[in-house]
Amino acid sequence: MTEASLSERPPKQLPDKRQVAASFSRAAASYDSVAALQRQVGKQLLARLPSTRQPGRWLDLGSGTGYFSRALATAFPDADGLALDIAEGMLRHARPQGGARHFVTGDAERLPLRDGSVDLIYSSLALQWCEDFAGVLSEARRVLRPGGTFAFSSLCSGTLQELRDSWQAVDGFAHVNRFRSLEAYQALCSDCCLRLVSLEVRPEVLHFPDLRQLTHELKALGAHNLNPGRPGGLTGRARIRALVDAYEGFRQPAGLPATYQVVYGVLRKDS
Repeated sequence: MTEASLSERPPKQLPDKRQVAASFSRAAASYDSVAALQRQVGKQLLARLPSTRQPGRWLDLGSGTGYFSRALATAFPDADGLALDIAEGMLRHARPQGGARHFVTGDAERLPLRDGSVDLIYSSLALQWCEDFAGVLSEARRVLRPGGTFAFSSLCSGTLQELRDSWQAVDGFAHVNRFRSLEAYQALCSDCCLRLVSLEVRPEVLHFPDLRQLTHELKALGAHNLNPGRPGGLTGRARIRALVDAYEGFRQPAGLPATYQVVYGVLRKDS
């Protein structure tokens, strides 16, 4: 297997994957300290995996710091594991901790794997950064063996809506990452060359004591604003004060809410 080069196609709505790779590479050391949502979502995705077949080889697609590569290794101790991520910094961080047998830099839209080489693809909160999700599904079918499973979690529109609405009250710039709609996921999964087993969306709400804590966590995750057309330079104090005031309108007894719309999908390759 060789390293896959990053896509040269410029995205239309989603961030440039080279910027995504660089951002998450920089966040490798801080990611696990603020990844409560990622842990919760990843565990829910693990619970959706079929229990009737043990994979001979699994792929953790968008493996990040390797937390769920290690969980997959524990769940399937006799299987050969592969961790693949677009961010080399994440792989450097994950490799010493083990879990997978192989650690490969690659792009989900152009997997550097042979046809029919894996039984299970597990991907948690990574594919929201892929512009060509149809290409991801096509690649999943190509590398899966007959009877193999592709299980993913991702984010859809409505994620961080409170932050988006608060910025909208301040200016018209794109300060919050854009994600495809649930309807787009439904159409793409229904029309692809894999059999759709299940697809659902579940909101996950985190609460923060103040806006500073939320923005600190997004930066530590590497998931701060990467949108095309985002404003450059520093944000003035007056605009930040206006943002804080607008977000305070959403405050709940538990704190300031940050809602993530999480999509869970399971697909199977029948032949």
